[in-house]
This record gives sequence, structure tokens and C-alpha cells, in this order.
Amino acid sequence: MAVLQSLSRHAKVAPESLRALMKPASAMRYTSFLPAVVAAALFAALSLAPARALDLPLKAFKNDLFSDQPIIEVSDDGALVVIDYKKQRDLYGRDTVPEKRVREAYVSTLVSRHQAEETLSLGDHRVAFTRVGPKRRAAFSVIFIHGRGGDRTLGVNDYTFGGNFNRLKNLVVQNGGSYYSPTIRDFGAGGIDAIGRLIGEVSERDRGRPVILACASMGSFICWGVARDAGVVSHLAGLAILGGASDLDFSRSIAYRRRVPVYFTHGGDDPVYPANEQIAFFRSLHETGYPTRLTLFATGSHGTPIRMTDWWRLLNWMLAQGR
Repeated sequence: MAVLQSLSRHAKVAPESLRALMKPASAMRYTSFLPAVVAAALFAALSLAPARALDLPLKAFKNDLFSDQPIIEVSDDGALVVIDYKKQRDLYGRDTVPEKRVREAYVSTLVSRHQAEETLSLGDHRVAFTRVGPKRRAAFSVIFIHGRGGDRTLGVNDYTFGGNFNRLKNLVVQNGGSYYSPTIRDFGAGGIDAIGRLIGEVSERDRGRPVILACASMGSFICWGVARDAGVVSHLAGLAILGGASDLDFSRSIAYRRRVPVYFTHGGDDPVYPANEQIAFFRSLHETGYPTRLTLFATGSHGTPIRMTDWWRLLNWMLAQGR
């Protein structure tokens, strides 16, 4: 419970300005941000990966619409990227009905043929989730944890959040993976135990292939909680934290000791979990050589990471770590 109490202290805190954190820089495109040195590092990581690793990079899906993000600044040896988020362009320009329906060009609903509803009894828990992709022997799996007030439908809605969940579903399925979106009723010990058991179930179904846990907003409590469980951590290929809380005790966790990769995405003007705290937390990890990345959406709010996270880039980096 100590970790939950520590995390909850960060909720509902007014943000501080990020102006001092952003140095003026010429805008460039995210798609061009793979210089030779980064490409070389990627292929080196792949050559050292175990035989079960996927062929990377993953097949792209609508990268021209989702990955072409203008960069303001790159720092921390390339691990921290600040994206020029503009609400007029990235929200109103993308949606036909703001925050409710994205333009048709951003989605492909053919992936729905691979979508199914399941409910499992896992220990003392009944976990309901939507699965997209094969039930067994997936090449890799992604489990998305929503925040407070959400349910499993949030993570599979094709048209909200700028079509980003539709893109995630298509990316995972066309690369042989499976995507899971469960309903969380308890963000405390019960929810942590339930998701830990689901991770174990998914890993067993896939015969030990990589499992990535992505947690948004208050769902980050689940990510940080399972990081303490040695049995669960043994199945994890990485943690993704989208607009979530910091865990200042993460360095004491099993996941930290086993160097499970962590990828952060965060809104620069997040009113719930201040960006400056997440930047400081990221840097405390990065400065020790820990495998971590942070994408910051300048002027973005609390929900911006769900709309703007570049899943193709995140998954490629995570899977390339060779766990």
C-alpha cells in the first residue's frame, strides 16, 4: 500500500510552466529522427536479442498520419523528445466531431474481425477484457490499462482519441501480436493482483513471448504496482506510462533491478500529474543508464498522450531491448 499512497500524493497538482525546460530549436519531423547512429544501435540491439525476438522494425500502419510529428527539442542523448503539439491541428484538424469522432482517413475497421470479448476467473478476480488478435501464440502482446472512470471499451474505440487506438490495434495485429483492453474496477492491491494474473495468463498463452503493459493516467498505479511482483515482472518486456504518475520508489522494485524498459509520454501542461515531476523522474533513471525514453507533448494536457503517442515508435523501441 505504501506505493499507492506515494503515488496518490501527486494527483490533482497544478502544473508549472515548461518554458524554462524548452530551448528554441528549429522544427524537424519525427519521421526523420533516425540518424545513422540510432539505426546502428537498433540493429545492434536486434543482433543481440534472443531467438524469440520479432523482426524489427514492425510493419508500419498510417505512419504518414501518426508518426510525422514536428520536434521542438531533443535532449538527454536523444532519450527525451519534445513534440510541437497544437490543439488546433492535432485535435480539431484531425476530428470531424472534436474528441468524439476522427476523420475516416485515420482508421481501418477491418481489424474488428479479429476482436473478441472474454471474461476470465483469475484467482479471486473476474477480469473482463476485449482481445484483438490471436488467443494463443501471439508474436507479442500489449495490455492497455485505462484511467479512473474508464473501462475496456475506451482502449478499443476506433474513433475517439484521434483514432490512436485503432492504429494500435492494427499495428499489433498486422505484426502477429495480440492486444488486450481490460476493465479495471480497483486501482489498489486488488487491481494490481488481477492484472498481474492476466499478464501471467497472456504469457502462458503466448509461450513466453514479449508482453508490454501500457498504463494511462491513474492506471499507472497498476504498472508501478506489478513492478514489485517478481513472478509478474518475469513476463514483462516493458512498461509504458501515458500521462501517469511518477513512482519515486521505483528504484526499489523488482522491475528496476531487472531493468525492465520504461517509456513515458506526457503532456507539457498536464494539470493532474505535473510534467516537471515526470521529467525529473525520467532523468533520475536515464542518468544511471537505465533503459528509458520520454516523449513530451508541449502544451498538451492530461489526455494528450493517449491521442498522440506514436505506438509504432514506442513498440519498436520496447521490443528492440531484447528482453
